[in-house]
Amino acid sequence: MKLEGSCHCGAVRFTVNSRTPYPFNHCYCSKCRKTGGGGFAINIMGEYATLEVTGADNISVYRSANNHRGAYDSDGLGFSRRHFCKTCGTPLWIYNPNYAAFVYPCATAIDTELPRPPDTVHHMLGYKPGWVPVPEGPERRHYTYYPEGGIEQWHRDRGLYEED
Repeated sequence: MKLEGSCHCGAVRFTVNSRTPYPFNHCYCSKCRKTGGGGFAINIMGEYATLEVTGADNISVYRSANNHRGAYDSDGLGFSRRHFCKTCGTPLWIYNPNYAAFVYPCATAIDTELPRPPDTVHHMLGYKPGWVPVPEGPERRHYTYYPEGGIEQWHRDRGLYEED
């Protein structure tokens, strides 16, 4: 599925192909919460080689010095780069060179109508502040940290992965 995205002010626009377009994965870690502006963030996965950007000069990139476990990125390669519009602050996508084939668009930046997921995963709840409610129900799975599998596996398990 080809996804189109943009920032709020329109200074940055992008497209990316995704085989995994269902926004099911709600992350409550401090990086996602604080850089996303809410109680959690929802990222999907795209193929980095297909990412096309207009207005790239309006993008700013943030890299934190450590990961959620407090480990410092001493080799200079690891940890995600969070791309934002430097004009309006909209979170756009996350890229990590350790997973160079993929880019993780923020679902909130996607303008294409995304398919509704049949269930949701709520993870990194060990970092969730008390004021943030977490929906309950049989179609919602809760994890203190990361669950087994990932975005691609979730889509494959449900027959939702888009093959060529």
